[in-house]
Amino acid sequence: MTAKRAVAVIAVVFIAYAGLLGWRGVLLIGTGDPVAIVLGIAVLVIPLVGLYLVWRELKFGKQTEALARELAESGGLPVDDLPRRPSGRIDRAAADAAFTKYKEEAEAAPDDWRVWFRLSTAYDAAGDRKRARASMRTAIEHRTER
Repeated sequence: MTAKRAVAVIAVVFIAYAGLLGWRGVLLIGTGDPVAIVLGIAVLVIPLVGLYLVWRELKFGKQTEALARELAESGGLPVDDLPRRPSGRIDRAAADAAFTKYKEEAEAAPDDWRVWFRLSTAYDAAGDRKRARASMRTAIEHRTER
């Protein structure tokens, strides 16, 4: 199963779940009992927050994919030639070296989305997902500003 299909299946399942949960919230509100009404409102808020978070992640993925496609067409994607351990994971020292290189590039050209994209891939290779996502968001911001 491709990643896009898996995401589509998960999104459909989540939407069904949110719909069922939302319906339960409406039923609770319909009882007229003050405690049930408050609980029903809380139950309605949960799927809304979840839907927002799912939408935000799907949007992030779509934007990231668009940047990767554009960078690939221009030949600017970083080459994945880092040495790997027997387990298949990238050697940490090599990932750190790539990270240092791309970080210096980002400091030299802070408005270039391509540099931030490559820095994001280096963070990801080093296993730092939080910084990888933050760098990718910066790349998306700078790409959108153009």
